[in-house]
Amino acid sequence: MQPLVRQIGIMQGRLSPPVDGRIQAFPKTTWREEFAKAQACGLDLIEWIFEADEWEKNPLFSEPQEVRRLSRHHGVSVVSLCADYFMDLPVIRVSKADQEIRVDMLKKVIERAGQLGVTYLGIPFVDASAIKTDEELGEVARCLRGCLPLAERAGVQLALETSLGPPMFTELLARLDHPSVKVNYDIGNSASLGYDTREEIEAYGKRIATIHVKDRKRGGGTVPLGTGDADFDATFAALAGAGYQGPFILQAARDGEETLLAERNVQFVRRYLEKYF
Repeated sequence: MQPLVRQIGIMQGRLSPPVDGRIQAFPKTTWREEFAKAQACGLDLIEWIFEADEWEKNPLFSEPQEVRRLSRHHGVSVVSLCADYFMDLPVIRVSKADQEIRVDMLKKVIERAGQLGVTYLGIPFVDASAIKTDEELGEVARCLRGCLPLAERAGVQLALETSLGPPMFTELLARLDHPSVKVNYDIGNSASLGYDTREEIEAYGKRIATIHVKDRKRGGGTVPLGTGDADFDATFAALAGAGYQGPFILQAARDGEETLLAERNVQFVRRYLEKYF
């Protein structure tokens, strides 16, 4: 097994045909096969997807033993989870009753993630769940604060992904000054929003726990790695300077040849790891 700093993973579903034409979705019928494909592509990890649709049928809840078996058999770990559930059903801009239901669900996911040995639980605050005001920032902080004792006991780090600029994201992290609160940094989303990767990593690089490797045009959608506005040299150099120790998860554009694309993207990331780490 490679050192953790060199571990490369892939977002679940990126080794299967798209589900209903979506760029990202839980692959209900092919999730088992993805372990063998990941192993063949030289990947160390799969980042699990947890969605709102039929959540109780997700193997995280319905077949945890099978997830463990496949992980051991193929040498492909599941150390991170992307909780897209909370992008579709955010904890903000809803009634108090709905908010309580969703926070309870977050606690269930934290508990189950801990039982499965998942270290990083990515919680997205982007698109439909984006934080837009200081009041909403306070609501998010309050909701998450109530989950921190459980997260600490479970050994799960909450990796927040937001579309906030460095000042507001730094403020959110200051309100959640706890070892279980970390950052999921998405390289492509940052480029699309026009943020300066050096400024971001300088602001909260020590709390970055996971990286989504993606490329996007500024103000545009996802494109193949190296063809958008992401500054990979600046990003990897800054991450190395910050002492980043976590995984790099491929969340790149798709082209229909998922396995071949994954192999190419693994090599893309390895070149930067060899250059800067």
